[in-house]
Amino acid sequence: MGLTTTLRDTEPFNLLPEEVVEAFNEAATLRKYPARSHLFNQHDPPSGFLYVIKEGEVEIVALTPGGVEMVVDHRQPGSFCGGTPVFTNEDYTAGARTVTDTECYLIPQNLLTEAAQNYPQISKYFTRQIHSQIRSLYSGIVQEHANGLNTKMEAYPFQKRLAEIMSFPVQTCPPTATAQQVGRQMLETSVGTVLVVDERNEPTGIITEKDLVTKVISPGEVNSRSITAQELMSPTPHSMSVDNYMYEAMSYLESHQDKLLTVKNRGKLVGIVSLRDLMRYRSQKAMLLIGKIRAAQSIETLVQIRLEMVKIAKILMNEARSTVETMEILSYIHHCILRRGYELVLDEMAQQGQTPPDIDFCFIIMGSGGRKEMLLGPDQDNGFIYENFPKEQQAEVDAFFIPFAEKLVEAYDIIGYPLCKGKVMVNNPLWRGRLDEWRDRITDWITSPKPQKVRYSTIFFDFMPLVGDPSLCRKLTNIVHQQIRRFPLFLFYMMELDFKHKVPIGLLGRFIKDKDGKGKISTKQTGSIFIVDCVRMFMLEKQAEATTTFERLDQLVNMKVFNLDTAEHIKAAYEAFTYLRLRNEIAHVEAGQEPSHYLDPYALSKDEQELLKESFRVASKLQDSAKRHFSVR
Repeated sequence: MGLTTTLRDTEPFNLLPEEVVEAFNEAATLRKYPARSHLFNQHDPPSGFLYVIKEGEVEIVALTPGGVEMVVDHRQPGSFCGGTPVFTNEDYTAGARTVTDTECYLIPQNLLTEAAQNYPQISKYFTRQIHSQIRSLYSGIVQEHANGLNTKMEAYPFQKRLAEIMSFPVQTCPPTATAQQVGRQMLETSVGTVLVVDERNEPTGIITEKDLVTKVISPGEVNSRSITAQELMSPTPHSMSVDNYMYEAMSYLESHQDKLLTVKNRGKLVGIVSLRDLMRYRSQKAMLLIGKIRAAQSIETLVQIRLEMVKIAKILMNEARSTVETMEILSYIHHCILRRGYELVLDEMAQQGQTPPDIDFCFIIMGSGGRKEMLLGPDQDNGFIYENFPKEQQAEVDAFFIPFAEKLVEAYDIIGYPLCKGKVMVNNPLWRGRLDEWRDRITDWITSPKPQKVRYSTIFFDFMPLVGDPSLCRKLTNIVHQQIRRFPLFLFYMMELDFKHKVPIGLLGRFIKDKDGKGKISTKQTGSIFIVDCVRMFMLEKQAEATTTFERLDQLVNMKVFNLDTAEHIKAAYEAFTYLRLRNEIAHVEAGQEPSHYLDPYALSKDEQELLKESFRVASKLQDSAKRHFSVR
């Protein structure tokens, strides 16, 4: 392919007069580069040329401050690289490396800048903010889907931010205030909660009407004029930002069995949100479903509510909102259903005269549920953590928890959460036990990383509390981090297992269909799972904690493992996988079928096919980066 022909067919040069294009052609030099050589490196000063690829392939490489090399794009014959520094004179923000033996035309910088004086569209093209192709494709497809709707559906108030529903101003007092002064303050301002703050106005604790009754009035002998706020207060409640969503606050309060959150704006205390504030929205359409879940008196009622999930998913998608946000909202509703199902089974056990033994325990969910990344067809991944009770109490614990676990798993299956094919469920003894037993189990997985044990760990490491004492989860997380610090080679085995599977794109850029998927491909097993797994590996290496994949990527950016551009590229791919998968699941359910992550790529539009290919390429590049990083050196 000649340079003149290439430029005539390529933006922004296709709008230039023939003589300008011909001048570029005459001034350009042709240079050959062997495979795996660099045209330029990240942070190098400008070379003074625009590189137009004649033959071969070039990959754009970003080397992060954390030392992780990430391939962020591929350039084929006819495309170019290194253009922006020609006009900005800034250093290269990424490197360019040949994949195969490559030939490039080098157009001199001075010729380009001279042409740009008469034809400013050239410099505008290179200096404008260019979004990744995948993000542009995704945004366009989502918007087209929304524009094609016949009706405007009512927005769910799940999208309300805490700034819209919080109570303010907040009543505060110093730690030295007496109980009498706090009580008078509550009476005069008609509030039931006062925050105890230090000299910087930072909350150090909280006092409620209940605290005054139980700690001052009921005991009788307590002097309300001498006991101080410092002595009365409970620990400081969790804080969220004014930008957090209502469903996030509800999810936190329910999972931690708290009733109140403080709200901050840029680190400053501005409001307070209680469960009472959140429940005011039960009368609105969205919260009616949550109200129905909490009011459900039978498993059969939860079955019917579970069937309504597809309607909610469709409404949220029709609003053209972030698919990741939609996924978190769906996860919140799933958690509510699972929690209510747990309560109903517990009530049934109580009616039969069976009550839990007097021990601390926590019911955990794992996998997509633990990451708050559930869509329409999640199966069961759950377990029990017990405190380290005496061994002589084992028979009493088993007498309750074994039948309870069986009933719980059966109830969830009836509601619409299928049994886990790998039996990662509480009725399997492997997924319940005392903290010491979990320690032994995790140590065995990490020190003897056979494939099945590594598979278990990839599900387990995304655990979160659903019911019970969340502090047991904290202790279990510490155990995981402790063992990985002792045996970091385990991350190599996680990477090795993940790398045995490849994205379904052939050498010629065609989709490779999965025989198990009946001639289709999986957006989960050959796409988004690679992103989830690789991001998790980096988080485990850094001993960092975050729940969702997006939150984990943000953490890795803050820790300088990934740069911002790389993380945004990965996020765009993950969101695209999620969008196509959820839309496919909705179509299956509406057709009377089970939701599925398998789809026929050639049934998609050309833009959607390109979006899927770009997403697979990003997942593949992340796999390659993880392989290089975690390989045994």
